[in-house]
Amino acid sequence: MKKLYEKKPLSFALIWIGVYCFMMSLGDALSADIGIDKIISLPIALILSLVLFVFAWKNSLMSELGLCLAKVPKRTMLYYVPLLILLTVNLWCGINMNASITESVLYVLTMLCVGFLEEVIFRGLLFGAMKKDGLRLAVIVSSLSFGIGHIINLFNGSGAELLPNLLQVVYATAVGFMFVMIYLKTKSLIVCILTHGIFNSLSIISKEAPTVSAEVLICILMSVISLSYALYIAHTLKKKPSYK
Repeated sequence: MKKLYEKKPLSFALIWIGVYCFMMSLGDALSADIGIDKIISLPIALILSLVLFVFAWKNSLMSELGLCLAKVPKRTMLYYVPLLILLTVNLWCGINMNASITESVLYVLTMLCVGFLEEVIFRGLLFGAMKKDGLRLAVIVSSLSFGIGHIINLFNGSGAELLPNLLQVVYATAVGFMFVMIYLKTKSLIVCILTHGIFNSLSIISKEAPTVSAEVLICILMSVISLSYALYIAHTLKKKPSYK
């Protein structure tokens, strides 16, 4: 794997995206067939996470892939307050147990792995492979691919409906842009991984928005918060560049 990563980093990233999407979709479909949500998805996510982590560790790529502490003080990131606000989104419409205890545990563990995998793949690998040839294009591709990639939920047996899924694509693109800018500023994915994993996990106890208007409003608010924070970070980069 290391030779492919060094010689063709973009191909390496695209292969990981393909493997991740296929394997997790397969896991969700098999879990649905068995009748226990994430029962197959979790082992797949754990194996993929372990392989990627060991690859980074063994080849001294932890810092290069953002698996390190932030390189800037928390105050320059507004103490990550916008991320804390976003973490409450899944609780805005109330709390409800949407699954059994067993399925909830499986779901949370799977989502924590998903947070790790998606951040390392889309930010550490894809963005990392493209930024040398053009920072602006790398930011756009990483953000859009992360957002549009959620359209796969319409076809992987997860039961996603069209409108909620399209709204997810919209706010996921905005969130993806925000995560890219955080990574660009801090050279770390730790906060992004934690935010991503916890946000997804909380959806297991969230109530659905009561109306379509509420769904759209939540999407708009999430997008505005994410874009505003990303643009703030971009502004600080212009004042004092931290990427070369």
